[in-house]
Amino acid sequence: MLPEEIIIRPVVTEKSNDEMQSGKYTFEVNKKATKVDIARAVEKLFEVKVLNVNTMTVKGKTKRVRYQEGKTPDWKKAIVTIDTNVADKTYLGKGGKEVKVSKKYKDSIDEFMGA
Repeated sequence: MLPEEIIIRPVVTEKSNDEMQSGKYTFEVNKKATKVDIARAVEKLFEVKVLNVNTMTVKGKTKRVRYQEGKTPDWKKAIVTIDTNVADKTYLGKGGKEVKVSKKYKDSIDEFMGA
């Protein structure tokens, strides 16, 4: 699946806006997508480092219009935690030399609110 097919839209609520301060973003995702698929899609689309993905299936509600009763569709929600403290990582390479790895990651998703 393509990343554009996995991430359908952001979920904007009061709770999701409060969680954005701590680096948690909420998305409506494809029902067949796994946590690994969601993490890769978010990393590719928004160029951030994903730390954790929590998913849940939201059951549709029963709605009534005049005399007709119907049901809204079920959908899948993903809460993605990103790394807000992006720093260079160092490790010991061959011969005991210290090697720095610096990847260009953002510390927030600017496109989330349409900015």
